[in-house]
Amino acid sequence: MAERMRTSVHARALTIGSRGSQLALWQAHHVACQLQQRGVASQIEVIKTTGDRLQTAPLGQSNGKALFTKEIEDALLAGSIDVAVHSLKDLATDMPHGLTIAAIPEREDPRDAILGRKLGDVPAGARVGTSSGRRAGQLRLSRPDIDVQPIRGNVDTRIRKLRQGQYDAIVLAVAGLRRLGLEQDIAEIFEPEQMCPAAGQGALAIQTREMDAAYEICSGLNHEASRQAVLCERTALGTVGGGCELPVGAFAQIVDGVLRAIAVVISADGKHVLRATSSGSPECAEKVGRALAEDVVRQGAARILAESKLAENR
Repeated sequence: MAERMRTSVHARALTIGSRGSQLALWQAHHVACQLQQRGVASQIEVIKTTGDRLQTAPLGQSNGKALFTKEIEDALLAGSIDVAVHSLKDLATDMPHGLTIAAIPEREDPRDAILGRKLGDVPAGARVGTSSGRRAGQLRLSRPDIDVQPIRGNVDTRIRKLRQGQYDAIVLAVAGLRRLGLEQDIAEIFEPEQMCPAAGQGALAIQTREMDAAYEICSGLNHEASRQAVLCERTALGTVGGGCELPVGAFAQIVDGVLRAIAVVISADGKHVLRATSSGSPECAEKVGRALAEDVVRQGAARILAESKLAENR
């Protein structure tokens, strides 16, 4: 049976499911090119997600869990697509039964950047846009005198709002800007110690059905060092109980053969922040991630996350 499935997949093009944004399509085409280099043809099917339809409501009020992935995962489970390509930070840590991450390609820069002007040059009272509670809390921690305001839309939409003067500055992921050739718009890149990134930021997830021929094909695109780092981050996130819409940051990297990780849980107003560090062997990524989570939980992370959920739903 497995051999027949392998033959049928090789005999036709793989169908890759993706959101329709410029960045999502870049990511899907990037994976398609990597597959092509391995002699595997593919085609891309655009799938509109709940997050694409709800372009005005704050993420926390839109049931942010799986906001940008549910419809794509449903299509994968139904068999109408063979592969899903996601921004890994959008993918819930508890994915649906029957699905798995076949590969995590080499990660782009995971850091955050500010556009418009450097954070230190932003005047008091200036409007700084971000849709992320994690970013908002860390911005307010560094600059309690600025006016952090929500912003929605794709990367190009947000940059257009900045250029139109609706915001004095905005914060976006470096990875998306680089992938779209927009590095020239970056005023400053934040180091993880100043603004801890979201778990999995800068990484792509190639998702398939478990025990599927497409899994076997796509698993060859995995970059092990990237997988170990994001496994650590996602383990920390899942253990704390946060999500992409809650103010939890986690960042891990391998330095001189050691996996070094940091985590941040911060209140939306930036007044309460918990930090933790952990390190260990890259082969023990989950253990390092759990140690991070256990540290911030001991410090009181549950209270901050509960207050953040209440604030988002008001």
